[in-house]
Amino acid sequence: MATQRRYIRLFEQIKADDVALVGGKTASLGEMYGTLRPRGVPIPNGFAITAEAYRGLLDAADAWGRLREALEGVRIDDAQDLARRGRAAREIVYGAGLPETLKHEILCAYAQLQREYGADVSLAVRSSATAEDLPAASFAGQQDSFLNVRGAERLLDACKRCFASLFTDRAIHYRCDNGFDHFKVALSIAVQKMVRSDLASSGVMFTIDTESGFRDVVLITGSVGLGENIVQGAVEPDEWVVFKPAFEQGHRAVLRRALGSKKLKLVYAEGGTREATRNVPTSQAERERFCLRDEDVLVLAGYAIEIERHYSEREGRPMPMDIEWAKDGIDGMLYIVQARPETSASRKSGTVLEEYLIAPTVEPLAVGRAVGNHIATGAVRIIANSTQIGQFRPGEVLVTDSTTPDWEPIMRQAAAIVTNRGGRVCHAAIVAREFGIPAIVGTENATERLSSAELVTVSCAEGETGRVYPGKVPFEVRRTDLARIERPRTKIMLILANPELAFQMSFLPNDGVGLARMEFIVTEYIKAHPMALVHPQRVGDEAERGRLAELTRGYAKPEDFFIERLAEGIGTIAAAFYPKPVIVRMSDFKTNEYAGLLGGRWFEPKEDNPMLGFRGASRYTHPAYAQGFALECAAMRRAREVLGLTNIKLMIPFCRRLEEGEAVVERMAQLGLARGRDGLEIYVMCEIPNNVLLIDEFSRIFDGFSIGSNDLTQLTLGVDRDSALVAFEFDERDPGVRRMLKLAVEGSRRNARHCGICGQAPSDFPEIAAELVRLGIDSISLNPDAIIKTTLNVLELEKELVRGR
Repeated sequence: MATQRRYIRLFEQIKADDVALVGGKTASLGEMYGTLRPRGVPIPNGFAITAEAYRGLLDAADAWGRLREALEGVRIDDAQDLARRGRAAREIVYGAGLPETLKHEILCAYAQLQREYGADVSLAVRSSATAEDLPAASFAGQQDSFLNVRGAERLLDACKRCFASLFTDRAIHYRCDNGFDHFKVALSIAVQKMVRSDLASSGVMFTIDTESGFRDVVLITGSVGLGENIVQGAVEPDEWVVFKPAFEQGHRAVLRRALGSKKLKLVYAEGGTREATRNVPTSQAERERFCLRDEDVLVLAGYAIEIERHYSEREGRPMPMDIEWAKDGIDGMLYIVQARPETSASRKSGTVLEEYLIAPTVEPLAVGRAVGNHIATGAVRIIANSTQIGQFRPGEVLVTDSTTPDWEPIMRQAAAIVTNRGGRVCHAAIVAREFGIPAIVGTENATERLSSAELVTVSCAEGETGRVYPGKVPFEVRRTDLARIERPRTKIMLILANPELAFQMSFLPNDGVGLARMEFIVTEYIKAHPMALVHPQRVGDEAERGRLAELTRGYAKPEDFFIERLAEGIGTIAAAFYPKPVIVRMSDFKTNEYAGLLGGRWFEPKEDNPMLGFRGASRYTHPAYAQGFALECAAMRRAREVLGLTNIKLMIPFCRRLEEGEAVVERMAQLGLARGRDGLEIYVMCEIPNNVLLIDEFSRIFDGFSIGSNDLTQLTLGVDRDSALVAFEFDERDPGVRRMLKLAVEGSRRNARHCGICGQAPSDFPEIAAELVRLGIDSISLNPDAIIKTTLNVLELEKELVRGR
């Protein structure tokens, strides 16, 4: 153990309880260095200059009186007054200098790091504000930090600048807003060995989904170069999600990923503390590949889980964490350089569900990454730089390139925030979450597409993609106290297609997913016809072949692109509801819909009535699509076996005949998806009268049935539901249709097979839902907007049935 010094604490001497002495940031570093580094989590060494040192230098310079005078009566709503007084306060602190005793202790600690890492060790000098009687206060982003600091002279100057930055304009404003006494707050400094991520990559990760508050994932973001660009929103980073339960069961796989544009990287530069780093454009190759390999992502996920476990055990409650990481381009190792409790998503109430519902009929003006799930309407105010901040008015939509902590006074007054640059852990996103403001980041062109004073609606309620619509688009806010909703005996399940909504929808009262449609994933995330990926040479249009090649760049084979994307989309839905069942319907495009996919027109026949044509099970073993079905099965096998999501059940649509069903199940077994293997169940859609008439025979082939009331109604009544001319004839309440529903439920029960319904009828017609409950149906699957209402209706009906008995 090193000799105890008055103003310095080595990381090995610091614990999490030392917040009042060294600030939360450095207390966490010391805690991890002492407890997690021995358990395999790499933490670069360093030391803290304590808050006592800050007070000591002001005492030695007799500066307190001048400092109080400089800040007396500061008017934070007057930008010029704030700037003048802040500048005066910073000059007083910087001019106070460092007492000789403090200088000596800093240089001795620096020499110790030089002995450990080499004489030319580069340092990160980070401010860490704290307060003796406010140990839980957060002053994140309010003070300055300096990177790539080398040599004794630059280190001492960086420390003086850090101390002075306690009085940045934004920090003064923050303390005034929050009622903190300027003179009860002090500043500590963390001095840490720099990781050479300028030669590799760095980023931020969370042990919680930052938008929904879903706690079973690690969200990792990263970009090339030093990490400041991600926090400042200067780049759109790469993103990965790892599912914690599967990871801890030994499944080492990335659940989903998204490639960021990463147009800039922050690297070392020659010069003093102010010019130690600079931004340079990334190369085309850097933009087109992920900044980490999957192996690195999984190592980071392991570190994140270990850090969260440690803090949760220490605090005796779940502690989602916000963690900064960096990869060293010299030794190739991944390091953790900071960790703190996550303070936004983890605060969301688990009992009150707030839903924003919107049905726009216009095209968006701009799109980007949605932050939160709120919607807001307001007039646009484009702010090009900090000199224009005074033009902003409360209630406007702030539109800008990117934001910094200096902008926080106007950000908290905004109806919404829209930026050209940034990812979901950038400054604008963090502030928006803290204040509950909808934000869309990384639009690339919002400042060009929007105009000041233009009325817009900013929607973050449609998944991960945020949209800015022209004008005032009506929307609804629905709040439900989930704690007051009982669970009915009948399973109430969800119908889902969009993976982006899965984590958010998992908070609805539910018993799993009764229908996960893969068509949306193919259309939105894959975009290409699977057979066009297997046989791109058969695509007769050169431009289409080029687009296929662009889509699949970076993959060894085009088929791998399809398998990975589909597995990640379905896997995300399955992870959101794990371990509840998620029933995935294999593809059920009609030929005209398949033809609309990229390259699809070269593989699909033209049919006069696609609704009754080459769809569903008939395609799966047919030579025209058998290879495409093999890709679907490979994706489902990856989701179950590699991603570890064994709660996935599979379902075959539009299976007309027993022989067809037997052939499909046999083919799935050949492709590694055998019934019963690892608990796999295969269901069939009950949507053709033949499925009902031969339900005893179909029960020998399949493990369960899901009634598709839309197609069953169509085929029972002989009505083409795509035809507006006979739409009036389509009615699930027809006695013949209801007889079919009754026979399906009774047949399933007779054969001890699961029976559910995933059509529209129970949502639209409460009497249909009531009839199915009386018959003893196992589950009813609904669109998310109908789940609360139908759950309450079913509960009441079940109580009536009990009273009746």
